Amino acid sequence: MPIPDYQAIMLPLLKFAGDQQEHSLREATNILADYFKLTEEEKNELLPSGGEERFYNRVGWARTYLKKAELLNYPRRGFFAITPRGIKLLSENPEDINVKVLKQYDEFTQFIEIKNQKNPEKQSEKETLETPEEILESAHQKLQDNLSLEILENIKQCSPHFFESLVVDLLVSMGYGGSRKEAGQALRRSRDEGIDGIIKEDRLGLDIIYIQAKRWENVVGRPEIQKFAGALQGQRARKGIFITTSDFTKDAIEYVSKIETKIILLNGNRLTELMIEHNVGVTPIAKYEVKRIDSDYFIEE
Repeated sequence: MPIPDYQAIMLPLLKFAGDQQEHSLREATNILADYFKLTEEEKNELLPSGGEERFYNRVGWARTYLKKAELLNYPRRGFFAITPRGIKLLSENPEDINVKVLKQYDEFTQFIEIKNQKNPEKQSEKETLETPEEILESAHQKLQDNLSLEILENIKQCSPHFFESLVVDLLVSMGYGGSRKEAGQALRRSRDEGIDGIIKEDRLGLDIIYIQAKRWENVVGRPEIQKFAGALQGQRARKGIFITTSDFTKDAIEYVSKIETKIILLNGNRLTELMIEHNVGVTPIAKYEVKRIDSDYFIEE
């Protein structure tokens, strides 16, 4: 089943705490993952930033909202427990617990009002099913996706020579090849070589990586990859990177997974992701930090 949103988690979480014992968030997450019959893949699914499991994040926010309604409390650092108000609500056998239900409690209503005062443009919107981290990361991902499309459009309008130079800039920014001057060594081109350039794998040049860069609209198939692999063998090379502005066929991807020569395939989407990550062809305009409380700081010796 899909990973439940944080509001769908509220009632099962409160029932879990109904034993009136103290529980940790990680314990609750593991129990609720089994309750919702999540697969291992769903349990381990991360937020786009990769910093936290999505389900763990949602259980955490369900706990926070129940705490704001004083259905749960935090008896000690890292643990939560049900309150008398929470026990009373469970005794009423609610079919569901969501933000609408929590608004019957003044403490929660005050929490929502304060939140809306800080974000007045959100007051007229319906309560979202995403956690704040998910909202932030979804917005960030949309910006990244739009930027990627814009980068690809610009690349396609540039010359093949510029594209090859861009590839070298990217690889140098990623730590390959030493200085920009040393990095890209253009090979004499021929129809048989199928290689556009070479770059040192490290500053000392202990190994060499061969590059093929194609500014294509059509997908790259297995024949093109086989040709590149043959060119690598002709150079007694062990490593290569094939970069395209389009994509690769399934046969091409399967082929490189079976051959001895190590060939990395970078399609247009992955290319732009790396360009954004390493600030090649893009300029940072803003930076936001997401912080959380340091519980250890507030422990008195």
